[in-house]
Amino acid sequence: MGSSEERVVAVIMVGGPTKGTRFRPLSLNISKPLFPLAGQAMVLHPISACKRIPNLVQIYLIGFYEEREFALFVSSISNELRVPVRYLKEDKPHGSAGGLYSFRDLIMEENPTHIFLLNCDVCCSFPLPEMLEAHRRYGGIGTILVIKVSPESASQFGELVADPVTHELLHYTEKPETFVSDRINCGVYVFTPGIFTAIQGVTSQRKERATLRRVTSFEALQPANRSLPTDFVKLDQDILSPLAGKKQFYVYETRDFWEQIKTPGMSLRCSGLYLGQFRFTSPHLLASGDGSKKATISGDVYIHPSAKVHPTAKIGPNVSISANARIGAGARLVSCIILDDVEIQENAVIIHAIVGWKCLIGRWSRVQASGDYSAKLGVTILGESVAVEDEVVVTNCIVLPHKTLNLSVQEEIIL
Repeated sequence: MGSSEERVVAVIMVGGPTKGTRFRPLSLNISKPLFPLAGQAMVLHPISACKRIPNLVQIYLIGFYEEREFALFVSSISNELRVPVRYLKEDKPHGSAGGLYSFRDLIMEENPTHIFLLNCDVCCSFPLPEMLEAHRRYGGIGTILVIKVSPESASQFGELVADPVTHELLHYTEKPETFVSDRINCGVYVFTPGIFTAIQGVTSQRKERATLRRVTSFEALQPANRSLPTDFVKLDQDILSPLAGKKQFYVYETRDFWEQIKTPGMSLRCSGLYLGQFRFTSPHLLASGDGSKKATISGDVYIHPSAKVHPTAKIGPNVSISANARIGAGARLVSCIILDDVEIQENAVIIHAIVGWKCLIGRWSRVQASGDYSAKLGVTILGESVAVEDEVVVTNCIVLPHKTLNLSVQEEIIL
């Protein structure tokens, strides 16, 4: 158990607008970390997980979005969770470790004994108290959350080898060309303040090399000779790889779900995973109904209190319906995210789709896809204020905002 003398700070890296391009057209309207999954902002899921950490004193969000984009969210969440949450804007990208290091003085003002570092675009059960307990036993400067994946998919991530008995990190490599291990880095860490000394060592070495090495003006223009800024430090390549096997880092393996949220299609998959988790953590958030006075609900479904759903509609599984949405008689919704102010008229069908803000889906129309979350057109995405007229079928498409579809389309990106 944790000591009363412990103080824990959590840091969540949220990235910035240049990092959300794969999330378009949804990120045209809202910062990616604030996009709703299972009815809650993406970043709220790791924030809520941090609330379960014993002796938590502060949560920081670090990124290079403008502060105004997070001001209202941070204020309301701080009051709701009764934990101080603060957004810190980077002046420029510093890398995963460099971003943490650039705010070290502010973080250390809290005199933390442990520092959690999470990535916002990770979807998992976030077993943070269990990680902290394991971290205390290991006695290193850092513990990494890892998961076992298929050998075919492992090369897309950071692969690692750990001692099966002591759990020490022995080897780490980022996205290797050949197979190394089926254990991968989940992007969730807990450190002691000693991590700042390790990061400082990297920046000091870079400064020394920059001072000692002299190149001609022609050489300086070549890509291979362009050195990174001394304050740009990647956690995986600059810290984990060189310190593996030196009794500094250890691993904690989760057997629960884990995904990376890089595209709109994966956000639908992750919304379903979080809805499934609500069964155990927040069952009061899930809707119910048998078709008598309320719509027929199948599986895990979230419906915002302000949404209006006709009793003859059939909803679920894996459906999230946002504020002020209106779902008409006989509508059928399966595996979809319905955003604010959407109107879905009578007998329309939505399957494997994300329907953007203020969209109108006409009577007897269908918005559908194959449901391949990793494929570019595996989930149909409608941007803001798209109108699908009556009896139109939209299949495996991405539609940018403010379009009207009066003919059926499939396998298209409509600009």
